[in-house]
Amino acid sequence: MKTTSPLPLALDRIGLAATLLLPLFLTHVRIMSEIMMDVLAVGLLARSACGLGWGWARLPWVRIALLWWGWQSFCSIPGVGIGGGNAFGQALLAVRFPLMAAALQNWTLRDARPRQWMAALLVGCCLYISLQILVQAVFGYNLFGIPRFPDGTLTGPYAHPRAAAPLSRLLLPSLMLGCAWAAKRAGRGSFFAMSGLAIGAVAIMVLAGQRIPMALTLLGIALCAFLYRPMRPAAWAAAAALPVLVLLARIFSPGSFRHLVLLAEHQLAHFGQSPYGAIFTRALVMARAHPITGMGYDAFRHGCRDPRFFHGLSWFNSLPDGGGAAVCVQHAHNHYLQALTNSGLPGLVLFIAMVVAWLAALWPREGAHRAWRIGLFAAIFVHEWPIASSSDLLNLPLGGWAFLLLGVGLAEAASVRRTPPSLYADKPSSKND
Repeated sequence: MKTTSPLPLALDRIGLAATLLLPLFLTHVRIMSEIMMDVLAVGLLARSACGLGWGWARLPWVRIALLWWGWQSFCSIPGVGIGGGNAFGQALLAVRFPLMAAALQNWTLRDARPRQWMAALLVGCCLYISLQILVQAVFGYNLFGIPRFPDGTLTGPYAHPRAAAPLSRLLLPSLMLGCAWAAKRAGRGSFFAMSGLAIGAVAIMVLAGQRIPMALTLLGIALCAFLYRPMRPAAWAAAAALPVLVLLARIFSPGSFRHLVLLAEHQLAHFGQSPYGAIFTRALVMARAHPITGMGYDAFRHGCRDPRFFHGLSWFNSLPDGGGAAVCVQHAHNHYLQALTNSGLPGLVLFIAMVVAWLAALWPREGAHRAWRIGLFAAIFVHEWPIASSSDLLNLPLGGWAFLLLGVGLAEAASVRRTPPSLYADKPSSKND
């Protein structure tokens, strides 16, 4: 929104700065990313009161998100939930995540130029993390002098192997942007250019050596190829190259190979007795005891050690005691199990409705920058894929990356809806850009 008034103009500048700094701080300096998210959430409310208006609050996805937040907050009230005042406070503060995404969609990224800057920053972060992984694979140390993790896996720019999860989300829109460029500029060589990009993306994820991010990347590439016809041959080429890349990882990064193949095979063959199977069992046992309101924010962390839940499930091949206290971690490692244990079946239904509303709003219909929008849609799709282990929904940095990509995708989708269709009527190639 254009304005010349001092306060709205100052808010707009602060909001834009926070938006563009957010991906940099999510990559490094986590505490600053928290501050940028808070600035955007509070800034949206202030800017709405200073002329922007409150129309964004009537968007379907925002309404459902507020219902989900409100129900989870109710379930976290001391006496209803088990986490006390701290859990209730955390539940109330969780609203900053959807508010941040709404701020990007309806305020700071409404104009084309900031969206272009954000696209460049996201691609830059993707390339930076990929470069750090590649350097560590070749030389044994990343650019900061940090060696491989003790188990042999690669850590990218970090001290621990946590680069693969955000990279699996960032790779999809970055890859699609590269494929769109190849479709327009490479001519007859577009197949080779796209194939090189797709194989390179898969190769980086193989080197990263994390099972779930690797699987989600493959799922995301398949979804992108389904929605973007020019990329389909390149996706097949990447699929054909995958076994070769895994075998090469066995030579150049044995730790990555061990995680991707050997450990994955063992856990899938004995899922019920694996740590993931034990967490799954404990979450369902807890949810069965509190099916309506759950146990409040951070329910798994607060309730996992209760001996009442130390048993298995009759229909599941789990440990007799469900793993006891040894399985207890900070969260349920799945967003849907997290919603269920935090806020019961109503909370799970609201969470599913919110995800569906996100995907409906992100759907990449025809128009400008469709390939980029397909990549953003795929990133959120795989982030909320239900059959996967995941970090806490509202934990940084991965939760921040997800809501940042959500906000960017919503802003791109909104820009297409605001553009008259006639502007694209004489550009039949726009569906592939």
